[in-house]
Formats: sequence, C-alpha cells, structure tokens
Amino acid sequence: MTRYVLMRLIQGVITVWFIATATFFVMHNIPGNPLQNEKAVSEQVQKKLEEKYGLDKNVVVQYGIYMWNMIRGDFGLSFKQEERPVNKIIAERFPVSAILGVLAIVIAGMGGVLWGALTALYRNRWPDVVIIILVILGISVPSFVFATVGQLGIVVANRMLGFELLPVAGWGTIWHMLVPALVLGLGTMAFLTRLMRTSMLEIVNADYIRTARSKGVPVAQIFAKHQFRNAILPVVTVLGPSIAAITTGGFVVENVFAIPGLGRTFVEAVQQSDYTVIMGTTVFYGAFLVLMVIVVDLVYALIDPRVRLQ
Repeated sequence: MTRYVLMRLIQGVITVWFIATATFFVMHNIPGNPLQNEKAVSEQVQKKLEEKYGLDKNVVVQYGIYMWNMIRGDFGLSFKQEERPVNKIIAERFPVSAILGVLAIVIAGMGGVLWGALTALYRNRWPDVVIIILVILGISVPSFVFATVGQLGIVVANRMLGFELLPVAGWGTIWHMLVPALVLGLGTMAFLTRLMRTSMLEIVNADYIRTARSKGVPVAQIFAKHQFRNAILPVVTVLGPSIAAITTGGFVVENVFAIPGLGRTFVEAVQQSDYTVIMGTTVFYGAFLVLMVIVVDLVYALIDPRVRLQ
C-alpha cells in the first residue's frame, strides 16, 4: 500500500512538471509583449520592467528560474496587478471557487446518484424516460446557456414577485450561491446520472443479486447493501476529477454571475496576457486535479474491500 501511494505521488509530480513545462513554453511563444499596456513607455522603462520580471534573460534561464521558484511554492508577481504575488491572488480567489464548487459537487453527486438509481429501478417507464431526456439536455447544452437562462429566470422571478427573491449576481451570502452552484453542477449531475444508471443495470442480474433474492433478502436491503454499493464504484472514479474541475473551473459561471473566484481570475488573466497568473493558476489546477485522482484511488479500497491497491 505504501509503495503504491509513493508511486502515485511520483507519477503525480511528473505530471505536474509536464503541465508546468508545457504551459511555460506555450505562454512564451504567444505573440505580443505581456508588459505592454495602454500607456506608452520609454525604452528605458521597458528594459527596467523586463529586468524586474526576468524577461531580459534567455528562455532556458527563465525556465530554470521559474521551475526553481515553483518548487519553492513561488509563482512570481503578476504582470498586470502591480506588486501582487500570484500566490496571494490564488489564496484570495480559490476559497470562493472552492465554496461554490463544494456546493455544486454536493448537488451534482447527490442528484446524479439519486436520479441514476431511480432510472434503473423504473427502467423503460415514465420516470426513466423523463430523467433520460433531462440528462441528454444537461450533457448537450453548454454551461453558458444554463447560466444565462438561470440569471434571466432570477430576473423574471424577482420582477413577478415584486421583491428580490434571489440576487442576480455578486457574492457574499448563501443566496448568491444557490443558482450558480446548480448551474455549475448540472453537467456533472447529468453525466453521473447516466453513469449510475448504466452501472446499476449491469449488476441487476448478477449472480450474487439472484442469490440474495432466492434467500428471501428484502428488496430494500438488496438495493442498499449489494446493488447501490457496487454500482457507485464507477461514479467514485470520475468524482475526483469532477471535484477538481468544478472547484477550479467555473470560468463561465463565475463570469456570468460576477463571482470573484479563480475561474474569473483566469479568464481575466488570459484577456490581459498576464503570463504569471495564467501559469500559476494552470499549475495549481493541474496539481489539484492530480491530487483528487490519487485520493479517489485510495477511497476505492475503502468503498469495496475487494479492491487491493498494488
């Protein structure tokens, strides 16, 4: 077990190194100067800025410095937000995305497992048909459409009621989180519903299920102890990456609802060509994703004792 964990951690470090390397060279090959702004500056000032951010050195030296700083946990200073360390920006914005993401993943996880189990129990009947139609919509419709429709729905509801039932945008209270979290988790909920349904239908006629029925075990006990527990394993497999993606990747939702999270920060950094912020958030996201995958592998053995990590 210990050897397995160490191997996965080493693989994770290699993956993060590859992400950081690819991001660094991609950003340094994008046309344009990240230090340029709307105000014209003299050549002397431009050189001073390049010296400050290390852009006066060749790419190989810059890469070495960047990797050394990254190992120490330092992502450098933002090019556009003067004297603001990228670490501080991530530390300020990530908790907002994390809170929104946790709420979204709770909604998506509970909804996906519940609706998936329900469709399997009522296979080929009207609850199954209705939920599958909603699942197809949830998977195929882009998140920005749901975000726009959700915001429009809030505006219409507030206007009809004559008072503010829910805030249209912003951040600060639980009421600001409800609709953005639902919108953010819809795609994942639809995917988990389909996965849970497929998994449930695969084991419904398994030998151990038929044996339990022949012994007279109550249907509810068969469902809870045998069907549900075994069917949820594939869901757990994709739940880790989904947690990472939702927690740090609500780019569209955060922009539409004006939420000051890490996703909105990343979009702003791309628009402003803020290289250090882009690289810092990308590496942070990659590391978080790798960590979630490793955690899921370990949780696997807790859910099903038959799984042995080698």
